[in-house]
Amino acid sequence: MGKSDDYQAELERLQLKLVEAQAWAIEKGQKTLMVFEGRDAAGKDGSITRLTEYMSPRQTRVYALPKPSEREASQWYFQRYVPHLPSAGETSIFNRSWYNRGGVEPVMGFCTPEQHEQFLKDAPRFERLLTDAGILLIKLWFDISKEEQAERLAERVSDPLKRFKVSPLDAEAQKRWDAYSAARDRMLAETHVPHAPWTVIATDHKKTARLNVIRHVLQRLGAPGCKSEKPDRDVVFAADDAAGRLAP
Repeated sequence: MGKSDDYQAELERLQLKLVEAQAWAIEKGQKTLMVFEGRDAAGKDGSITRLTEYMSPRQTRVYALPKPSEREASQWYFQRYVPHLPSAGETSIFNRSWYNRGGVEPVMGFCTPEQHEQFLKDAPRFERLLTDAGILLIKLWFDISKEEQAERLAERVSDPLKRFKVSPLDAEAQKRWDAYSAARDRMLAETHVPHAPWTVIATDHKKTARLNVIRHVLQRLGAPGCKSEKPDRDVVFAADDAAGRLAP
């Protein structure tokens, strides 16, 4: 078997485990909420696709909310996310989330410095309400190198099948790399808390990221027989163990 065959075999094995784990979670009435954040082109979409490929379509929802409307912009910041929280047996996945205000918004000037400061205080409080209500919260940060990001963004532009991945903000990802790094570091430092920890997925290899995301999710779900699925510690680690391991 070649490397591609090895990857596909391991992916299918893990996806089968995930199907079994979700069936257990549904029967248990577990409410699962996943937050996917990270650098532009860091692999969130691909990981979500492989994660949800065989999950229950009735109990699994993926949300990528658009720019807030004028009315939504006047609401309590977290308000538009609340209707999408999971009920018993459901899994809700945010492909970017309220953490837009932890990175994109302050870097691009879409929020005031005061709103950014307030968000960093409020996010752990909001997530305390969620976890106290019995929601299993899984927060993932995807990190890649500047060089790898540049290659992936260029590939998006040249590949017509990736048309819907192209964003006007893509060009800013490289121009404002250092500002995004600083925002990331502060966000992880201030919102990595015991009741809602961040887990970092740091690799330039998409397939490695995808397999390790599923392994981590299996561990967090905690279904019988799934806790033994250990992610690669060189790729998956807690935010408070990230010093010197993230792309500067």
